Amino acid sequence: MPSTTATGRYRTSSIALHWAMLLLLVAVYASIELRELFPKGSDPRENIKALHFMLGLCVLALVILRVALRFSAPAPRIEPAPSRVQQLMSTLMHAALYGFMLGMPLAGWLYLSAKGSPVPFFGLELPALMGKDLQFAARIKEWHETVGEAGYWVIGLHAAAALFHHHVIKDNTLRRMLPSRG
Repeated sequence: MPSTTATGRYRTSSIALHWAMLLLLVAVYASIELRELFPKGSDPRENIKALHFMLGLCVLALVILRVALRFSAPAPRIEPAPSRVQQLMSTLMHAALYGFMLGMPLAGWLYLSAKGSPVPFFGLELPALMGKDLQFAARIKEWHETVGEAGYWVIGLHAAAALFHHHVIKDNTLRRMLPSRG
């Protein structure tokens, strides 16, 4: 199924996945930030952390679907066409976003595996990706936290670029991904 329509917009499925991913990422970040409201080791804190892990795995599932859709058909053209520099920046930004959305959940799964902890997924326990290795777990956790902080910037820059294209350049970059008004 192509990811574009004759109207120069992404297909409804691609648009829905894009905005669902945004809401999911907000929930992932909110859950890890909200855990700080509770004392370490408390049930509410552990439940919120488990929610963070499960939502992160949902990100992984959705991004795999998004990658499949993205490669099933070209993106609708930007009108007027952007410069080569803008095209390169867009390619790099999307590579960073997709790398982030694939790498972070996998790092979280690796972290739990290396820590020897269960990998919860809405009543299921997923298999460990590796055996217990506490030193590796500590390195992965540090990487996951650092990249998570950088994720705020990557997501923010993506949103700022869309708004810049819409309000300053006045092209159709943002309109291609907005939900239809019916």
